[in-house]
Amino acid sequence: MTASFLLLLTIILGAVAAWLWPAYRRQQALKEPFPAEWRKILAQNFPVYRRMPADLQLQLRQRMKLFLHQKQFTGCAGLELTNEVRVTIAASACLLILNRATDVYAGLRYILVYPNAFLVEQEEVDNAGLVSMQAKGMLGQSWSNGKIILSWEDVLKGNREFGDGSNVALHEFAHQLDNESGSTNGVPVLANAEKYESWAKVLTAEFEALCRAAFQGDPSLINYYGATAPAEFFAVVTEVFFEQPQQLAAQHPALFEQLKTYYRVDPSDWL
Repeated sequence: MTASFLLLLTIILGAVAAWLWPAYRRQQALKEPFPAEWRKILAQNFPVYRRMPADLQLQLRQRMKLFLHQKQFTGCAGLELTNEVRVTIAASACLLILNRATDVYAGLRYILVYPNAFLVEQEEVDNAGLVSMQAKGMLGQSWSNGKIILSWEDVLKGNREFGDGSNVALHEFAHQLDNESGSTNGVPVLANAEKYESWAKVLTAEFEALCRAAFQGDPSLINYYGATAPAEFFAVVTEVFFEQPQQLAAQHPALFEQLKTYYRVDPSDWL
């Protein structure tokens, strides 16, 4: 057996091992029991879990195990990363991908968590066209480079007060789903051309209606922030869909049906 052959064989075996090893570790992660500590965290910080049917609870736990196995969490500004932080955020993320044949946010690698609202520098353009940098307080951000930033205080508040239509974690993870199409524009990956046509028709009409409501100051179930851009509209209505499904179905039935088809769950059944 020649040295060149041995080298080639080593390279091939290494490549095979590199390909199989992640799949093996994934299977091992799924086989691990769901810790009792994590169940207590769900009960305390994610009350919607108790209202979900048993099959969806099981799905959520399995996807959470993969999410926590694959994603890298970093505590910022002195935040201590505990299981409570990681598990609560994982539950929020995985609620959006139930009943769907999808990876667990394949493009997402890093989750940065601040203790509370954090400041970011953003460009501001005044009426004269002058550009300046302004510090702006944020509760969360979603980036297309595989990163999410969250305020732990607001994640906890949003999940414990599930039902008020405001949830920063659901909002930012909806942006990640939106970005899976290659562009964060309010149109996530859909099944076929017919679905895209129906989505565009309904969500464009609803977005324009929200813009009019915001301009006129009319009451709206959907937060006015959704009128700033189609991507923000999708993220905002995702919050409402999961937290206030009955109200959304009653006031915006066509929009509710589009989101129910996309997310493949009906949260109104969990109440």
